[in-house]
Amino acid sequence: MNEGSIVLITGGSTGIGAATVAAFASRGHEVIFLDIDETGGQMVAEANPGASFIAADITSEGAIATAMTSIEDTAGRIDILVNNAGGFGAAQGIEQTSLDEWRRIIEINLTSMFLVSKAALPLLKRSSAAKIVNLGSLAGQTAGWQTSPAYVAAKGGVHALTRAMATELAADGITVNALAPSAVLTDRIRGLRDEAALQATAASIPLGRYQEPEEVAEWIVFLASPAAGFATGQTISVNGGRFMA
Repeated sequence: MNEGSIVLITGGSTGIGAATVAAFASRGHEVIFLDIDETGGQMVAEANPGASFIAADITSEGAIATAMTSIEDTAGRIDILVNNAGGFGAAQGIEQTSLDEWRRIIEINLTSMFLVSKAALPLLKRSSAAKIVNLGSLAGQTAGWQTSPAYVAAKGGVHALTRAMATELAADGITVNALAPSAVLTDRIRGLRDEAALQATAASIPLGRYQEPEEVAEWIVFLASPAAGFATGQTISVNGGRFMA
């Protein structure tokens, strides 16, 4: 990853995505990020010189195609793709999860990653050392904490898709890795959990605290750097000791 690399990030308006936009932009890279949240996207773009925002629903194949055409016209290639967008709603068990909710979570976290990666590949193949970083989760490695079965399944799928992509794209010189953070203290998590739940989760982590979005962003930058150039098909666990394998 040289200074001036062109970085595409999904879900860049809030949380880990916004921190990742800032991390790459502060290093002099040209950052393009996609998000459905137009207000949040404009705010992040204004706060980070070198970052530009494209409003897009990444669950829509047509919207993604339009975004890629815009990127091709303005940048000509993509050096780094960060598939960050995802998330879940209220923590629900299997019996409480509707089919619509199941489909929505799978679509946001997993199907969107497939669609964006597929559409970005022609532009990634124009780069001399392209890299893809996918946002997985501890939830995809071990269940049993405050989330949902759909999210667990989706993030497990992200890790498997990462290995499949890495195997296929190695011939093109494109590395593909996943990052699996644990409890990250984003605004969304603050909104989903009361103070007692936040403290209980922090107490369950050996390091005794939540992870900050900026810490996750730094790992993403590392996986997109030349220092990680011989790693591919890996899911890197960064969870404060909550899961050790």
